[in-house]
Amino acid sequence: MAYPIEHKLVIGVASSALFDLSESHQVYLDSGTEEYRKYQETHVDAVLGRGVAFPFIRRFLNINKHHPEESPVEVVLFSRNSPETGLRVMHSIAHYGLDISRAAFMTGRSPYPYLPAFNASLFLSANEDDVRSALACHYPAGLVLPSPSRTEDDEQDDELRVAFDFDGVIADDEAETVFKRNNDVDEFHAHETLNVGTPHRPGPLAGLFQKLANMQRLEEKAQQRDPSYRKILRIAIITARNAPSHERVVTTLKSWGVAADETFFLGGMDKSRVLGVFRPHIFFDDQLSHLKSNGDAIPMVHVPFGVANLRTGTGA
Repeated sequence: MAYPIEHKLVIGVASSALFDLSESHQVYLDSGTEEYRKYQETHVDAVLGRGVAFPFIRRFLNINKHHPEESPVEVVLFSRNSPETGLRVMHSIAHYGLDISRAAFMTGRSPYPYLPAFNASLFLSANEDDVRSALACHYPAGLVLPSPSRTEDDEQDDELRVAFDFDGVIADDEAETVFKRNNDVDEFHAHETLNVGTPHRPGPLAGLFQKLANMQRLEEKAQQRDPSYRKILRIAIITARNAPSHERVVTTLKSWGVAADETFFLGGMDKSRVLGVFRPHIFFDDQLSHLKSNGDAIPMVHVPFGVANLRTGTGA
């Protein structure tokens, strides 16, 4: 029997993250709501192009195909469209064979207040105001950034690779606050060494990370039943920390009973060097300066949370 939605790992995705809406959005900007409505109705059967989050969402939904008895994940569409103008989005979802049946159409209003109603562990959107508003209400959210080139989506590849920064994403911004106070790496390391036995408080995407870890346990059980089963989920932590501050990361994850498949302590090294090898289908970081793929078309998501994202600046 499939899990009820309150026990599933649910991702809410805005149509702006799932599909390329640049053309229709320009109609809205140039001509207003009524012309936008007419445009969408006229093009209702025109399939939308794939957006930055499309490969991640497609592979995420494939988890259910590998675990049909549990069907442990779900994606819900959250849209500022009305049901009428949203028909094109739903038709495009059906065209691509995405198993998305639940949706919230808000007719111009932001959908983020309804995230808890759908038990969403993540809200992906290309609307920065919606993402910041969600985070301000302590709802997990991320801003999908425009891709510098076409996002790759090899449909023969079922593996789902997800990468996270640690501070300000999985954990809170306590350590970043210490560093930002004087921009002092030694002070940061001293603070983390002093508190090495104290786990960090959860950050905005801690719940998502923990539930993905639960998906890995399902995979481990499947592999125990069938040694030929090939795991499809890989999780990485890619952080600018290095020794000795790495130990508190381990302490935190251990206290939560979770772990990543691969963990990189880069000591300030350019993250794109590792991202180019791991090639995640989505990468979450709280600092815009780290969200550079050097033309590798890696889907990047900004989590504008904490001291690194005060309105006076976006951090280093």
